Amino acid sequence: MRPGHLNGERAYIGGMDNNSKVAFLGLGAMGAPMARRVADAGYPLTVWNRSAGKADGFATVAGTPTEAVRDADVVVTMLADPPAVRAVVGEFAGELKPGAVLVEASTIGPDAVREIAELLPAGVTLVDAPVMGSVDKAASGELNLLVGGDADEVMPLLELFGTVRRTGAVGTGAALKIVMINAIVNGVALVGEAYQLADVYGLPEELVKQSLAGSPLAGLAARAAAEGAYYQVKLAAKDVDLAARAANLPIARTVHDRLTAYPQAADEDIAQLVRHFRG
Repeated sequence: MRPGHLNGERAYIGGMDNNSKVAFLGLGAMGAPMARRVADAGYPLTVWNRSAGKADGFATVAGTPTEAVRDADVVVTMLADPPAVRAVVGEFAGELKPGAVLVEASTIGPDAVREIAELLPAGVTLVDAPVMGSVDKAASGELNLLVGGDADEVMPLLELFGTVRRTGAVGTGAALKIVMINAIVNGVALVGEAYQLADVYGLPEELVKQSLAGSPLAGLAARAAAEGAYYQVKLAAKDVDLAARAANLPIARTVHDRLTAYPQAADEDIAQLVRHFRG
């Protein structure tokens, strides 16, 4: 692949090819199926995960983040939260070669993306590309990617994961992700409370379900009833907290309180909130 931006200019014309070396760091619920798609596409792939057992099945597994990114043309990070991303990128940043591209796909918000940019050496391009969708969509390559920055040269890789929406400058993808996910999580909580209220009134569940499906809340009601999706409540709480820290959002703060009120649900999909709300 072309080395990207060097001294403000493109050194080569072109993009990724099948020999471009990819490092994928973070093999959680979303990262693992995304990394498998990279491997299945035939790119030389090195993976790393803090819990080594999650790397089972991958051909080349690095022992450290620094080892993983050595000689990589493209590095993808898909980690849990801003502290994790800062720590891991801080560890490997000095090993990135000039011309490498870091694709930051975690949900960390624009402030953390700017902090990550400060860690990178000259000659390395940063693209923020958080994703919308759950584990099932990650496996099938049907995610929606919100991509900020100059991503032209890594489009072949990004398109393995799903549909790309270009959002503007670096950090705008991360910002839009927080906007979108905050609305969705708040909406799922709202649907959960609707069922809770319906129980108080003694309304049949099927009647409420059909009525919500025919309302402006149809999409959120479908997500609140989804099966096979896996977006953990603890990650939803983290994402809503990022939104509430960025602006005065009383609804988001209240939803965050509700999400964290059920520690037994922390590792469950957000659809299970309906069950917890209903008691």
